[in-house]
Amino acid sequence: MPYFKNKVAWITGASSGIGEALAYELSRRGARLVLSARRKEELEKVKGNCGLSVQDNIKILPLDLSAANTLQLSAAAAIQAFGRIDLLINNGGVSQRSLAMETSLEVDRKVMEVNYFGTIAITKFLLPQFLKQKGGHIAVVTSLTGKFGTPYRSGYAAAKHALHGFFDSLRAELWKENIKVTLIAPGFVQTKISVSALTGDGSRLNEMDEAQRNGMPVAKAAKQIANGIARQKNEVYIGGREVLGAYVKRFFPGLFNKIIRKAKVR
Repeated sequence: MPYFKNKVAWITGASSGIGEALAYELSRRGARLVLSARRKEELEKVKGNCGLSVQDNIKILPLDLSAANTLQLSAAAAIQAFGRIDLLINNGGVSQRSLAMETSLEVDRKVMEVNYFGTIAITKFLLPQFLKQKGGHIAVVTSLTGKFGTPYRSGYAAAKHALHGFFDSLRAELWKENIKVTLIAPGFVQTKISVSALTGDGSRLNEMDEAQRNGMPVAKAAKQIANGIARQKNEVYIGGREVLGAYVKRFFPGLFNKIIRKAKVR
């Protein structure tokens, strides 16, 4: 039986970008979906775009990852939607585009609150259900900047590095409980993540990065991510030549440091 058939998948950040594309991809593969993001109207559009024949298999659950005091109730509501969750895809987040010395601590804290603390909060609140079910799968859409930092991404890279550390540890703790953890590290994908990225003072960038514009089509990225989840891989890299950065950093750190100084990341 195909991996996603009749599985219940909860996707955060599902109103746009990679999360939206994953909703379409997993719906086509037979999954039942709980779609979450802040904007209910955008989630309704995504649900509608999945097609009339699957509307009963899709539930909408708005949430705000920065509102930590609400996320336990969100986890309970997600479970109640279909009576279980088989797969949690932690995809929601916010990006950042500014030099470290020009980025306020408030922006660093907001990026960490949404990308890291919101993500681990949802995960922790869902874990008792996975233990009760005697199994589950957690997929985390991080970034290649979770493997190496680049200019203009200091706060974002810090939050993504933190996710890798947390979920590597969680995987090692829970493997006996039949709970899988897949870390997904995309590079440049054609989404509007840079448009909504925070600048040093907390305002939106409102510009599309050239590298983002020329990145992998989002539907292709979603297909590769779904394949990696279905294979229950520990870690998946998605993108073009930028993926090589993870290997250069690991095996040739001195060379990597020279290359990344000149990298065109905006």
